[in-house]
Amino acid sequence: MNITSLQPYTPTNLTTTAPRRHTFTTTLPDRISFHNNNNKRWSKHTPVSASAVTIDEQTSSNVPSRIEGLSQVSGVLGCQWGDEGKGKLVDILAKHFDIVARCQGGANAGHTIYNSEGKKFALHLVPSGILNEETMCVVGNGVVIHLPGFFKEIDGLETNGVTCKGRILVSDRAHLLFDFHQEVDGLREAELAKSFIGTTKRGIGPCYSSKVIRNGIRVSDLRHMDTFPQKLEVLLSDAASRFKDFKYTPDMLREEVEKYKRFAERIEPYITDTVHFMNESILQKKKILVEGGQATMLDIDFGTYPFVTSSSPSAGGICTGLGIAPRALGDIVGVVKAYTTRVGSGPFPTELLDKAGDLLRFSGQEFGTTTGRPRRCGWLDIVALKYVCQINGFSSLNLTKLDVLSDLPEIQLGVAYKHSNGTPINSFPSDLHVLDQSKVSALFLLFSLSVSIISLFVEFGKTSK
Repeated sequence: MNITSLQPYTPTNLTTTAPRRHTFTTTLPDRISFHNNNNKRWSKHTPVSASAVTIDEQTSSNVPSRIEGLSQVSGVLGCQWGDEGKGKLVDILAKHFDIVARCQGGANAGHTIYNSEGKKFALHLVPSGILNEETMCVVGNGVVIHLPGFFKEIDGLETNGVTCKGRILVSDRAHLLFDFHQEVDGLREAELAKSFIGTTKRGIGPCYSSKVIRNGIRVSDLRHMDTFPQKLEVLLSDAASRFKDFKYTPDMLREEVEKYKRFAERIEPYITDTVHFMNESILQKKKILVEGGQATMLDIDFGTYPFVTSSSPSAGGICTGLGIAPRALGDIVGVVKAYTTRVGSGPFPTELLDKAGDLLRFSGQEFGTTTGRPRRCGWLDIVALKYVCQINGFSSLNLTKLDVLSDLPEIQLGVAYKHSNGTPINSFPSDLHVLDQSKVSALFLLFSLSVSIISLFVEFGKTSK
């Protein structure tokens, strides 16, 4: 995809004398307008206002009240292709909520958080609220859970003084992800050859496939070890019939059964009817924060299919993954990185394949929490962001890692797509051929910010022009 440039823009009233911990607030440029109603507008040609970027000292004092004012049931979702910094925001917000819940995905979602001593924790299944001792953590029915990885996380947390017993609830409806699912994931990628998806090979897709074709095994099945072997045999036999390189033997079945007998004993104190728990908690006026994994651009329905994940990391996934009613949802915070990254294959309209991309990668430490793979890097894509906002109806946006851009002489924003013949594309294309052949119009921003931690909450009703 080609990127064409628009006129440069230099903000004239940007100040950097604020304290090192403050809030960066912005009104969206006139070129890009959002409206918090059904009459959403996308303008590509009006001039950019010089007041588009401001740092408001007074706003920083309102941050605690804004956080405390979040709805009883609030969500934090990714706006791009993941790795936006959702875990850090959830960790910050957790102390203001009674419950933090995961609703979808599995160990393919890596959230990095730090405790008060600066100790790093890379979580994949345990919700990011675990470091706050007053917070109950829920792994919902929409999550696929790999028990060896789950217990490894718990052991790592407890070794570092974090109490997990009595603080983590696992849905009895959640599906179990087995080691063979991970093996099948790799075999599937090899089978696809040049058209491979670029998955994390954590077995997420194969496990959701088992769920959808209705031969999956749920957490509640661990309470019935008399029938567990037969169900597992069906799964293993199915994989062996599908992939010639998958070697299934009776010994493998016996070993897995014995292993899961031990897991069944250990997981029992965590197993809960989380649908009942969540709805009772809502009736009891408990504050609930839902932590999304991945991001909307990886959504199985709304992402760049087929280069997507196997679940729904958008607002709809909150309801289906936890068993709560849509009317219970309140604020939904979209987390967006000041630039864009992506892991694995798939379209990336604003990708940088030059030294600027390398600079973003190393300055932002853009290497996967789950896989360690270097992330593809590019400019912030406003077209994709508008599309994601339409799908999720965010009440606010949280902008992360803006400081990574502070040493760049200029940055760009992708603000419009055009067909190869120059006609505008009015929405984010579902057709990957159209997306691949389209051109991106870029807006230059010429400024430097010397700040360490900057966050953005865009309230659409107040900031739209």
